[in-house]
Amino acid sequence: MGFRDMFNSVLGRSKVPEAKTDRIFAISTAVITLELSLNLKPSAVAGICFKSIDMSKYQNTREEIEQLLQFSTKETGTEFNIEKDEYNFLWVILKDKDFEDLVTNIHMISQTLIEQGFGEQILCAVYKFESNGPVYWIYNFKQGNYYPFAPQGKNNRDSTLEFRLKSLMEKELPIEKDVGKWYPLWSMPF
Repeated sequence: MGFRDMFNSVLGRSKVPEAKTDRIFAISTAVITLELSLNLKPSAVAGICFKSIDMSKYQNTREEIEQLLQFSTKETGTEFNIEKDEYNFLWVILKDKDFEDLVTNIHMISQTLIEQGFGEQILCAVYKFESNGPVYWIYNFKQGNYYPFAPQGKNNRDSTLEFRLKSLMEKELPIEKDVGKWYPLWSMPF
């Protein structure tokens, strides 16, 4: 434990956990089960969300992410857009029919943010699937786990479907066990 950690613990402050990227690729293999067994088809859209960053540092990081994406997307054909949602969170939104390209680009963006010292700013990655309506698989970078989000209308969610998906996918995906941490993302820009 470093001096800063000890100082914060004495004052009752907790350190914000760094982003955990080691289990993000689990969705790459789970997509097969999601599609074939559960009829959830990848919608070719994904995004990564992070807290706003100090403007000077943000501009440098944004430029680096854009340069990496421009290089990466030349090979993959992935389209991308960077925007803010109504809560002032930043989103990098990716569009690609190849699901593996989406996962790879999400990982690349998260690693770039971590390398630039913004690991604490990364909130989640979101993969959109379609069935009878949208179903999102959300990767919480702080917990290193996935959870399903099945919105129904403006502010309702299909909890029954979410629990069913949890029970069917927990052998293939690292699922967040504490359902209190299954945060709904109503203002996603996609």
